[in-house]
Amino acid sequence: MDIVARAKGLLMDPMREWGIIAAEPADVAGLFKSYVVPLAAIPAVAGVIGTALMGFGVLGFGGLIGSAVVGYLLALVGIFVLAKIVELLAPRFGGPADPVAAIKLAAYAPTASWVGGAFMIIPWIGWIPALAGGLYSLFLFYVGTPTVMRIPKDRVMGFALSVVLVAVLVNILIGAIISILF
Repeated sequence: MDIVARAKGLLMDPMREWGIIAAEPADVAGLFKSYVVPLAAIPAVAGVIGTALMGFGVLGFGGLIGSAVVGYLLALVGIFVLAKIVELLAPRFGGPADPVAAIKLAAYAPTASWVGGAFMIIPWIGWIPALAGGLYSLFLFYVGTPTVMRIPKDRVMGFALSVVLVAVLVNILIGAIISILF
């Protein structure tokens, strides 16, 4: 799989690309190594560069790098957690509890967010395209759900909203635990 062609396909023709994704074999390690790990690094690296261009502020260079690394690692863990949420909720909406399909949906849906995160390199306004990428990633998740997870079309909206709600709650919980620990 060509990472650039896959990202371009998801951004330009998501319906077609989701069909290809659904049909191809995959495994967690392969998806992470070949797609998630490099793409999830884009916003972290761009954010470091953009922040460095503005000055390091109160964090300093070490704090900036540490913050970027922690954010990157949490993004990787977040993909795995999202896949588990998708896998667990799918049967409640008429789809199978398919761990491979769940990791495919979780790994590829954030593509627009990661690509949009490249604009974090531009101080002060980089968050605008990053936010647009995040919103488009929600759309990618929605349109990929019936093809990859085989959720009936009339139940996709409820499934997508449920996954987003559970994912937000899990992220709030993780954030609370991290703030207590650090």
